[in-house]
Amino acid sequence: MSNFIKYAWALTFTIFTLPAFALDDAVNTGFFNDTAIDGYDTVAYFTESKPVEGNKKFTFNWRNANWRFSSENNLELFKANPEKYAPQYGGWCAYAMADEGNTVRIDADAWDIYEGKLYLNYSKNVQQKWLENKLNYIQQADKFYPKKTDVLIYTNLAK
Repeated sequence: MSNFIKYAWALTFTIFTLPAFALDDAVNTGFFNDTAIDGYDTVAYFTESKPVEGNKKFTFNWRNANWRFSSENNLELFKANPEKYAPQYGGWCAYAMADEGNTVRIDADAWDIYEGKLYLNYSKNVQQKWLENKLNYIQQADKFYPKKTDVLIYTNLAK
């Protein structure tokens, strides 16, 4: 098959089928799995004020990612209102998202709840920078997410 035909096929596939895969915003999952935010219980940040590892037996699929919870109660809270408990920017580092939409992994111990929304960061050091000017960083990150992550979906599926 010539390179032109391969290119034409790939382009046609991209134009007509990939938009269906991008119906939801990208979520921070592992490279080799589909577990959101490294398996931590996103509800526990609100209910226990600390990161708590989730349990595989309390799993819920939302936005093409498996969210784990430490208890049946937390799972049910999330199911009832995932938008309330899901971290901002799909669980990517909030500080990095503010920097032109960079998608950077997180440290579960670097977190903040502001105005009822959970923000995660790459590290405690990065979190300190983010906290110093979080209102500005939130405004910046809001401009990039989900547009930047939608591009990631297209790029990864085309490979």
